Amino acid sequence: MLAETLCAAVSAAGLGIAALTAYRKRFLAAARITAYALVPVALVMTGLVEWVSGIAFKPTVWIGFGLLALAWLLFMTTRAVERRSLGASGKPAKKVKGGAAPEAVAPAASAPSLGAAAAGAQPQPSARRKPPAAAPADDFSDIEAILKKHGI
Repeated sequence: MLAETLCAAVSAAGLGIAALTAYRKRFLAAARITAYALVPVALVMTGLVEWVSGIAFKPTVWIGFGLLALAWLLFMTTRAVERRSLGASGKPAKKVKGGAAPEAVAPAASAPSLGAAAAGAQPQPSARRKPPAAAPADDFSDIEAILKKHGI
């Protein structure tokens, strides 16, 4: 009963403000204020206010909301734990009880081989081999010049 009275008072105040706005020749704003002012009365007439007030004061409803919050919390926690346990491949590691642990593989072991046999050509014995070029990591003169240019 109190909620319906408050909604009627809010609507009456809103309609009064809309009338003052229309008196000042601001008809578009007055129409918008009128639309907002009619919403509380419409909610009372449809019975939605009574339904919401009936729900708000029942303890079983609040217990239900608490259980929903708990379920959401458990869902999010399990998702976070699952994301943390994923390996680099994006798939969860399979754990077999009593099974041997998977062997570690060196990072270079997965790189493709670039030998002549991989290309399908046989090496010729008369071909001269070139000495390996200096590693680019050894030559930092370019980087040093850039850093000196910027005063670092």
